[in-house]
Amino acid sequence: MRNIRLEDVARKAGVSMKTVSRVVNGEPNVRANTQEKVLEAIKLMNYRPNASARSLAGNRSYLVGLLYGDVSPAYLFEVQNGALKAGNETHYGLVLHPCETVEDDVSGDVADFLKQSRVDGLILTPPISDNMALIRLLDAEKIPYVRLSPMDSDMGMTVSIDEKQAAAEMMKHLLDLGHRRIGFIKGPMAHGASRWRYESYKASLEKTGIIFNPALVADGDFSFDSGKIAAEKLLSGGNPPTAIFASNDNMAAGVIHTAFERGLQIPRDISIAGFDDAPLARQLWPSLTTIHQPMRGMGHMAMAQLLTMIRGDDCAGPEQSILNYELIIRASTANVGRGQSHPHP
Repeated sequence: MRNIRLEDVARKAGVSMKTVSRVVNGEPNVRANTQEKVLEAIKLMNYRPNASARSLAGNRSYLVGLLYGDVSPAYLFEVQNGALKAGNETHYGLVLHPCETVEDDVSGDVADFLKQSRVDGLILTPPISDNMALIRLLDAEKIPYVRLSPMDSDMGMTVSIDEKQAAAEMMKHLLDLGHRRIGFIKGPMAHGASRWRYESYKASLEKTGIIFNPALVADGDFSFDSGKIAAEKLLSGGNPPTAIFASNDNMAAGVIHTAFERGLQIPRDISIAGFDDAPLARQLWPSLTTIHQPMRGMGHMAMAQLLTMIRGDDCAGPEQSILNYELIIRASTANVGRGQSHPHP
């Protein structure tokens, strides 16, 4: 069976080859009914654009780069899948590039990546999204980019959730259950999200009239092992917390592991909560109470925003996209001292 060509699609849809090309490349100013006819012809004929030909014809690579550093694998997986889905809708590919975030300036490494890959734009995940040396490089080179969850959302296009409000809602849930000694596990402070969640934890205690106790706070790095170590610290004192709020689900899983090793029953002896709603939150036993962060939706939105910029559509000025979060109450939290768990989904 011969390969389906662009002119075949044009003939089937009854339009010009240029019109088909504009639809395939996601260009604006194509009438809705014309676009619908072309897309239907593409679907019926199972047409796949030739990436090399598109690149030569449009002076584009039809590739977007996703820069990542110190993020959890679950976060990266979800963001990546969301970006891939949005890219597939307009026949754009995705190239992942790791950055050594221990270095203050990653701009040299990224400059080499840009030369080698010729990507048309970049999605920056935290903490790369806060690297000012890199931002200055991209602005100077006029490389389109979208930042995920940056600490400063006033520069360029950004996608995030209201981290402080989300953490406050989790704290309210634990406080409403009667918990007053609530431990907290921080994430890496290079991440804006880690700072916001920690600040919200302290603000929630103050709002309730509870004196902040630094002994109930432990450091983590978003990994399972750091959650285990932090839990050992928090549970080793003479007056351990009745609940622990970890800054992400991986660390919360580590807390659950340590609690069981110590013979504690969850949530009878201790309530545990996380943040992100990664797949493991539903797979753990007991299932994890957490904040659903729409990581896949954030990746999809970032890619959609970036392609708008690449195509030169209406994008005059900074734009912030704040997506919705959701408190997900599962079996790992209960009223203090009562152990009345929520049913497992």
